[in-house]
Amino acid sequence: MKTLIISEKNIAAKRIAEMLSKGKNETTKGSIPTYQFQLNGDDVTCIGLKGHILKVDFPDKYSNWQDPPPEDLINAEIVKVPTQKSLVTALKKEAKGIDKVIIATDFDREGELIGVDALNQIKKINENIEIKRARFSALTKKELEDAFNNLEEPYYSLAKAGEARQDIDLIWGATLTRFMSLSSTRLGSQFLSVGRVQSPTLTLVVEREHERKAFVSEPYWQLTGKFKIGNDEFDASHKAEKFWKKDEVDEVLKKLGDSGQITKIKKTERNTAPPAPFNTTSFLTSAAATGISPANAMRIAENLYMEGYTSYPRVDNTVYPDSLDFRGILASLESVKTVGSLAKEIGKTDKFEPTRGKKQATDHPPIHPTGSNPGDKLDDQHWKIYEMIARRFMATLAPKAKIASIRVDIEAGGEPFFTRGSQVITPGWLHYYPYGKKKDVYLPELNEGDALELLEKIVEDKETQPPGRFSQGSLIQKMEDLELGTKATRHNIIQNLYYRGYIHSDPIVPTDLGIAMSDSLKKHAEKISSPSMTADLESDMDQIADGKIDRDQVVNRSRKMLDEIFKDLVKKKDEVGSEIRAGIQEGNILGKCPNSEGDLRIIRSKKTRKRFVGCSDYPDCDTTFPLPQHGTIIPLGETCEPCGSPKIKVITKGRRPWELCVDPNCSTKDEYKNKKAAK
Repeated sequence: MKTLIISEKNIAAKRIAEMLSKGKNETTKGSIPTYQFQLNGDDVTCIGLKGHILKVDFPDKYSNWQDPPPEDLINAEIVKVPTQKSLVTALKKEAKGIDKVIIATDFDREGELIGVDALNQIKKINENIEIKRARFSALTKKELEDAFNNLEEPYYSLAKAGEARQDIDLIWGATLTRFMSLSSTRLGSQFLSVGRVQSPTLTLVVEREHERKAFVSEPYWQLTGKFKIGNDEFDASHKAEKFWKKDEVDEVLKKLGDSGQITKIKKTERNTAPPAPFNTTSFLTSAAATGISPANAMRIAENLYMEGYTSYPRVDNTVYPDSLDFRGILASLESVKTVGSLAKEIGKTDKFEPTRGKKQATDHPPIHPTGSNPGDKLDDQHWKIYEMIARRFMATLAPKAKIASIRVDIEAGGEPFFTRGSQVITPGWLHYYPYGKKKDVYLPELNEGDALELLEKIVEDKETQPPGRFSQGSLIQKMEDLELGTKATRHNIIQNLYYRGYIHSDPIVPTDLGIAMSDSLKKHAEKISSPSMTADLESDMDQIADGKIDRDQVVNRSRKMLDEIFKDLVKKKDEVGSEIRAGIQEGNILGKCPNSEGDLRIIRSKKTRKRFVGCSDYPDCDTTFPLPQHGTIIPLGETCEPCGSPKIKVITKGRRPWELCVDPNCSTKDEYKNKKAAK
């Protein structure tokens, strides 16, 4: 028989061929490489795609944004077009004369849809072929051999769920994006992106910012005493952790002398359970806490998976399957730098009792190392993520940590003070996974009744603080809680908000444009900015995947939902446009002009179309500064310390954001100028 294996990427195709052929495969080079080998007497060709070979779009008659009107897209026909014609051509070429096709794409909705789309192209050339599915969670020799020795049928319902998502996201995204862009006259590269999941996610960030701005700080005072016993000193806080009136703390100060006494000591020990295994959300949240953005962390995790070092990274599951070979993985990890000794250590455990999270699924196991040794092949960021995954895996197999806590109550001048200490007695899992571990707080040897010297009384003026902004990690977690997006899309949605200039920094700050977009949608079409609407559609897509609902039924329901929203939205087009333009104008103001009372604004030359910074008092003030001509400009609301000019952030897709002041002659740019001159 002649068999064709379809994988999602070339790197996966190459690895599958090498593993199944034991390195005895041949490569046909070209723009689309293929790999040939013998397997169980069959002639096998393995081809890697580049993700989706087809994308959804509207027919050409809808390509003009000005006509027909955006609402016509709601019920427009949807067609599939090739993302890269050479891929489709190569696939059809390989389809001639084959007897069997094996789909070996990633096992999730997107992967199944990629495989089924490829299969449908093959059937145009070769209709009567046998079709099978190889299902695996890691690109390792054992996993691949097991998968190809136990082939399954394709999961068509899974593909239909992915197809429904594509259609719904196109309908909502294209219709709303055109409407908002046309309403605000922001077309071309400056168009305003709106999305079914993107918009409610932006609303979360904006609502938090509104809460912060509406927050009224209240002053309070804290009292701390610096106590001494023998040669040791330590701090203790007054039991009233916040004094809301200054005269109250002043009254306490009058009572305090220069001594105190320990009235009570309470010691406790508690066992802290190891963390649950990594699923996508907990992995991305943990990576963000180490300084790696969710989008970058997922890119790295996908690379590690493709190289066979870790398992599939897009998972909800937090419960290891009984079949997972813990000892085998640990034994293989013993040769890996920095984690090898830890693996050897935990491998001596008589019986493993791995932790279990709240989510159990059968599609893939939680994210874990496969045991394949990356050696020195990984760069710093890849190694950082790999080590975190390996350490998390070991932590889930480790014993509990034991932590001792102590609370000391003190009386001074008739006033109650207290202090706390803590110390790890038995590290347990913390030995393997130290991320986020709190430092021990040591206290001197203390006993009830001990007399203390009160060396100093410290009063601090403070204010209550507004709720904190979302970090990328906490926003990912919030999106999961509200069922916004999926494990495979959340990191990209957040990244798109950055690229579109709706948010910046981490913790996340919405821009004036982002605030205007969110507020306008919430005011005139609240359903679009509501997480509940998106969560309902996500639930429907889950039911498509389970074979309980027809995909067309869900897509048509979403069309009707959007149609109802648009009836009201179209009536308010002028108001929406005015609100968005006001937000854009606000976002173009960088700060005060150093040479007049005017504002420095982003201006685009009518003649050259180049942008620059100019003063609103022109022509009375001709202050100008140049600007980078590419990327989104974000005013930071800060001034440069050396020169006093406004600071901006420049966001360009595919590059790391960079901050600078607008004055090209600022001393902060001397080093850059010298380097450039040296070249």
